[in-house]
Amino acid sequence: MRALQIVAMERSEVVEVPVPTPEAGQVLVRNLAVVTCNQFDLHIFAGKPMLDPTQPVTFPQPVGFPGHEWVGEVVEVGSAVKGFRVGDWVCQPGGRGQGASSPGGYAQYMLCPESRLLRVPSDRDPLDLAPMEMASCVAANIVELRTINAIEGRRTAVSGLGPAGLIAAQMLRAEGAEEVIGIEVDAERAAYALSAGVVDRVIDPQGDGGRDLPLARQPGAIEVSVACAGYRPAVQYLMDHTSDIVSLFAVQREPYSFEGWAVGRHQGLKLFGTPDRTPLSGEYAVRRVRNGSVDLRLTISHTMSLRDYDEALRLIANHQAMKVAFLPPELG
Repeated sequence: MRALQIVAMERSEVVEVPVPTPEAGQVLVRNLAVVTCNQFDLHIFAGKPMLDPTQPVTFPQPVGFPGHEWVGEVVEVGSAVKGFRVGDWVCQPGGRGQGASSPGGYAQYMLCPESRLLRVPSDRDPLDLAPMEMASCVAANIVELRTINAIEGRRTAVSGLGPAGLIAAQMLRAEGAEEVIGIEVDAERAAYALSAGVVDRVIDPQGDGGRDLPLARQPGAIEVSVACAGYRPAVQYLMDHTSDIVSLFAVQREPYSFEGWAVGRHQGLKLFGTPDRTPLSGEYAVRRVRNGSVDLRLTISHTMSLRDYDEALRLIANHQAMKVAFLPPELG
């Protein structure tokens, strides 16, 4: 089968590798569609650690990495597999493959432990489902807020209207938020989110609207927000303008300053870190996609051949693309 391999910094190749064989508790999946995970892909492609700066990125990367946002069809199951059968459509929330003997998602076939798979509807276009891994991650934050009744009827905001922000905004709206405000400095992304109807208005934090937005605890302030942009200024802006809860989805790469009751700046503010993804968050994401309240296609701007992966990453790095999808036969 064919698969992508990042062989050097900012250079990939399509290689031929054997189709893996499932062991007792594993499932062999044929790839129907795979999309970029922009932050993860950009970091690995550029030779930068995604999470731990002390861990170097080495080349060549394992075959199929770092692809992990995909939807596929079960074509073979191991002898101990009970929950899936041939023909099921699945994704793997939180999964990034198993190494050289089990390719990542940039491959025609993937080998997955049964315990990591999530069944998805098989009556949809694969592009409707390929970003489900990201949706299940965002859903972990939304489910946590929903559990404490923090969304319905409230003024909410999402910082960063990239793929994660577009999903978070739709989920907030689906949960009955009174208003969903986008916080975004990129004019094209702001216009796209508005035209797609996922936000009620967009504020540029560096513009007049950003300066005029009420501070926390003032009339008209944001009540609950989701940080999908992890840069310190973006998160600090949310903290300064949110009265109740800031839910942190984006990867934190630097400290945020919390000034509590003594200063009064963040009095009463609660910060939620990203919770662990659970089957509940994956099932929530699937349910929202199935009933039409979340459209994952909004996160995909381009469909390309896997042989053009390097160009796809350049488009993403230059903010000329959202997610890029790769479909059969383009996978090969």
